[in-house]
Amino acid sequence: MTFPLLLTLAALVLAIGAEWLHLGRVRSVATLAFGPGGKASLAGRIAPLVRIAGIGMLVWGVATLLLLPPVAHRSEVKEVEPKERQHLLLVLDVSPSMRLLDAGAGGKESRMGRARAVLESVIARTAHDKLHTTVVAVYNGAKLVVEQTRDLEIVHNVMNDLPMHHAFPPGKTRLFDGLAEAAKVAAKWPAGSATLVLISDGDSVPATGMPKMPPSIGGVLVAGVGDPVKGSFIDGRHSRQDGATLRQIATRLGGEYHDGNAKFVPTAMLQRLGTLAVDGTARLPGQRELAMLLTTLGATLLAGLPLLLHFAGSRWNPGPRRAPVPKSPELVASPR
Repeated sequence: MTFPLLLTLAALVLAIGAEWLHLGRVRSVATLAFGPGGKASLAGRIAPLVRIAGIGMLVWGVATLLLLPPVAHRSEVKEVEPKERQHLLLVLDVSPSMRLLDAGAGGKESRMGRARAVLESVIARTAHDKLHTTVVAVYNGAKLVVEQTRDLEIVHNVMNDLPMHHAFPPGKTRLFDGLAEAAKVAAKWPAGSATLVLISDGDSVPATGMPKMPPSIGGVLVAGVGDPVKGSFIDGRHSRQDGATLRQIATRLGGEYHDGNAKFVPTAMLQRLGTLAVDGTARLPGQRELAMLLTTLGATLLAGLPLLLHFAGSRWNPGPRRAPVPKSPELVASPR
């Protein structure tokens, strides 16, 4: 999206030049416009900056919306043939530790919230037309939650702080159970048609017993969430992202490991998986919404600026002033 930035830069240069010329003209009539002092009010002084900012927001927002691919919500969805489907198989850790608030760049997000952001960043860069998402929840056991859905809102709802750990008996997290369930689900899919994504804060894993993935799993991505250094206490133990364990799982599955606590998965890593059709020109998460916001804000600033200058552009109120009317002596009561 370099064209909107270049267009915005050109518009800002022209706007700054125009404001500079306009400032010289205003100075020549400053006494007439602002009174004997020749100084504008605060609103008059910041008007050029507001105008330049509004033009920049409006140009970038409109240009970005024009270049982004249209998004349509259709009531009738064309069925994709099973052999042409692209599968995203998510194994999601839903243990109580995933609800701790120590994730993200600032350490203020929940681990589950960070997992949702990581997954959304992956989906935003993949082809949606043929993408079918399957979700397996894992804690003290594994359960198939969603199977081959194309409705991303269902996936968002599943990861929107849904307390799925209540569906399992209390105990230790068994990631191998989730991988075994995922392997069973993917066994019926065509070879090389699925990407396995495991998102967890880590857990101790045995040296043996790693489930064998079926031929349909063409790529594996293991993403860790949670603070890998500080951690938090839960159920009388210290919990933090166990990057070493997650990296070991990725190695044993022949996949990639990424610490998703502070950064999203790089596009180059997604392309190395080889099973997701990654669109390098796809929008970043929230880019459309940001463009709509800046377009609205820029248009509002430009439309409201004349009203602001009309009512508060000058502190000088020209015009004849009425002299105070003296009281008539006849109307003044005489003292007794």
